[in-house]
Amino acid sequence: MAITDWPEGERPRERLLAHGPEALSDAELLAIYLRVGVRGKSAVDVARDLLAAFDGNLAALADAPLAKLAATPGIGTAKAAQLKASFELARRALAQEMASRETIFSAPGKVRDWLRLRLATRPSEVFMALWLDPQNRLPRAEELFVGTLTQTSVYPA
Repeated sequence: MAITDWPEGERPRERLLAHGPEALSDAELLAIYLRVGVRGKSAVDVARDLLAAFDGNLAALADAPLAKLAATPGIGTAKAAQLKASFELARRALAQEMASRETIFSAPGKVRDWLRLRLATRPSEVFMALWLDPQNRLPRAEELFVGTLTQTSVYPA
């Protein structure tokens, strides 16, 4: 059944307009982005299939290779490229937001989040040094060593 045949209060776009994006599931948000489904499947069904291919993990979806995204029925190369572009824009927006504020590492989780933002999509292991001042602000960060897919060698000398 096409989304246009759904009751107006259940359609993802109308729900977003009425209640905000927080009210929608991941599949419904992706469906709005995809706009159309394929024969026999609505955009929400295609979005659910796409999420299922990555076990519902949005981070894995964002990091997926273009070819794997495009292989999902109903996605194709053009929509896969659009998805990759939108995830990259979101990553850049988050990076700008973090850079615009004074980065203070008041808890280990903040360090993890900062490192994940910068290193999660890297194809190899990275050894990085973070210099903090007495107020736990980050004046400098530097990549010291880059390794292979599973390891990096660190030379203290």
